[in-house]
Amino acid sequence: MKAAVEQILARLRDQKVEVPADEVESRLRLLVEKFGVPEGEATRSVVNYFLKEHGIAPASFAARKSESLKVGEINSSGRWIDLEAKVVDLWEPTSSAISQTGLVGDETGTIKFVKWTKSELPDMELGKSYLFKNVVTDEFQGRFSVKLNRTSGFEELAEEVKAAEAPAMGSVQEMKISEISEPARWIDLRAKVVQLWDPTSEAISQTGLIGDDTGVIKFVKWTKSELPDIVEGESYLFKNVVTDEFEGRFSVKLNRTSGFEPLEEEIEVSPQEAKFSGAIVDVQKGSGLIKRCPVCRRMLTKGVCGEHGKQEGTYDLRIKAVLDDGVKVQEVLINRERTESLIGISMEEAKTMAMEALDHEVVRGMIEERLLGRYYTVSGPTVDRYILVETISLVPPVTAEEADALMERAQEVI
Repeated sequence: MKAAVEQILARLRDQKVEVPADEVESRLRLLVEKFGVPEGEATRSVVNYFLKEHGIAPASFAARKSESLKVGEINSSGRWIDLEAKVVDLWEPTSSAISQTGLVGDETGTIKFVKWTKSELPDMELGKSYLFKNVVTDEFQGRFSVKLNRTSGFEELAEEVKAAEAPAMGSVQEMKISEISEPARWIDLRAKVVQLWDPTSEAISQTGLIGDDTGVIKFVKWTKSELPDIVEGESYLFKNVVTDEFEGRFSVKLNRTSGFEPLEEEIEVSPQEAKFSGAIVDVQKGSGLIKRCPVCRRMLTKGVCGEHGKQEGTYDLRIKAVLDDGVKVQEVLINRERTESLIGISMEEAKTMAMEALDHEVVRGMIEERLLGRYYTVSGPTVDRYILVETISLVPPVTAEEADALMERAQEVI
């Protein structure tokens, strides 16, 4: 937020417009935090607002102040830039608000782009090179992208831009699942299909879990990859898949450059079941009544999905908690069904509570009141740092006889 405010002030000063920093920050926070506007769009809106206040036409200002950059030079959000790049991939838009989305690239790298429907710009073609004018940079969880809106434009270049491409098959490193530690890395994996899930979008042909002897990981196979289906329970050599990361959880994606082949030997998958007993010491943010993106199922933040923009969302009820046994801590995820049983209210009742209080956080507060400090035993599969709770039971309090026995044992040790 501070960096965005400084960028706005700098742009305004370029036009000899002086505005107090607190006024800029107040308007920016209102758009981002209350109305869920992406920071890049909010920055543009705030700049335009103050320019209009001082009699300067925003569109002409934006056109004059964009700077030419390479993809590898993009390191902040809210900047208006010009970019010469090649369209290296096009994805199916997952929202009617998006007319085109995919990857553009030059010799320094590739970057995601989004062309908003309201921009009313014509479609680009896969493999063609363009001069993109007056696009705005954006950032989500450390990953940059560029957006094309009403003030943007593009024109086809006569010369092709040489774009950085994915490594050719056979030139990437084969890894174990436990060795995956960063996103955007091209790897090979020998793994077994542990579970297949129903895809949540037409852009996804298959998704689920694959595993080896070091762990399990989510996979997504894009429809545009045009790869055949894989079979649950079968083992494969997955070639040239790319790693991804969201909220500390890694996954792998299969796209146009990926492939796989069946293995004769069956891959042994490490048992992922875990059991833990301890006191609930924290009910984390994101617990209680939440809304999820209807496309990717990620939790919405102020009505916005980091991948698919502003969404109406679908309700869900869950608990993200931390258990402490006095020696170590364990994070757990409790789904809607078990949350309803544990706290004794349905999701509909939770929605009523939130509407009456005009605050979704009232549900998390109620969960904290009922669970904090109480001892539970949980069990279920582990994914990354979480136990996905399948069973949860309250640990009964220590009886007087058990306390006396513990005291006697302690005295014997002393």
